[in-house]
Amino acid sequence: CVAGERLCSTEEATAGSGTYTRHGFIFSSLAGCLERRNEDSELPVVSVVRDSESQLLPNVGAVVTCKVCSINSRFAKVHILYVGSTPLKSTFRGTIRREDIRATEKDKVEVYKSFRPSDIVLAKVISLGDAQSNYLLSTAENELGVVVARSEAGVQMVPISWCEMQCPRTHTKEFRKVARVQPQFLQT
Repeated sequence: CVAGERLCSTEEATAGSGTYTRHGFIFSSLAGCLERRNEDSELPVVSVVRDSESQLLPNVGAVVTCKVCSINSRFAKVHILYVGSTPLKSTFRGTIRREDIRATEKDKVEVYKSFRPSDIVLAKVISLGDAQSNYLLSTAENELGVVVARSEAGVQMVPISWCEMQCPRTHTKEFRKVARVQPQFLQT
């Protein structure tokens, strides 16, 4: 089937990976092979798997590594690069909304004090967003947030607290939502 193809009614089956629902119908979100599996539920689960090597997709709950593309006062737009430690073959877009940046004092969060374009961020997928290719991401856990950031001098900054990084060359401090990185998420 092709991306956007109407597969069946939501009364006939449950939407699985590679699909989305709209107006009571299940549609394919990517080009590939249609799979219909009967699991424990009464309705079969309809999924679409990519041809050749099946493409890894960011699932809800997955920890992803992404690069910040742009920011505004309400959210940061990112490109998802890795799911866990596996690099993605194609680019997926994601959004980190202002209210999903931190777990506490969400109303006081400022996006530009959390992320800057080109920052590398660890985030968790919380849902598929409005468009099928736009994932909603969260950095509201201590282990999530900015892992690599460059200062205005172009030097990789060093985290000095959960909300600040410092340029080792100029000693300038910049605000970030800093991740307390767990060893299993460090890329070698």
